[in-house]
Amino acid sequence: MADERDLIELMAEMKRVGVDPHSFPAGITVSREEALRVLATLEDDVGPSAFLTALRVEQHHTHGDMASAIASNSATSASPK
Repeated sequence: MADERDLIELMAEMKRVGVDPHSFPAGITVSREEALRVLATLEDDVGPSAFLTALRVEQHHTHGDMASAIASNSATSASPK
């Protein structure tokens, strides 16, 4: 039942911001938590392009931070002692 409630909550938030959950691009992979975090930052009826833009910014920020941390850690590990 929790999965059904999670899906209902996600679909309701998508509808609130103007995203048709039935036409959401299948190639986009995003966790429920990440999608809800992004949706919560948007105003009502902003539309799908605002959602996708905010999602890209969030993913770039999150994955960019991870890539920087990995690169920094690799550089530190590779330096001679």
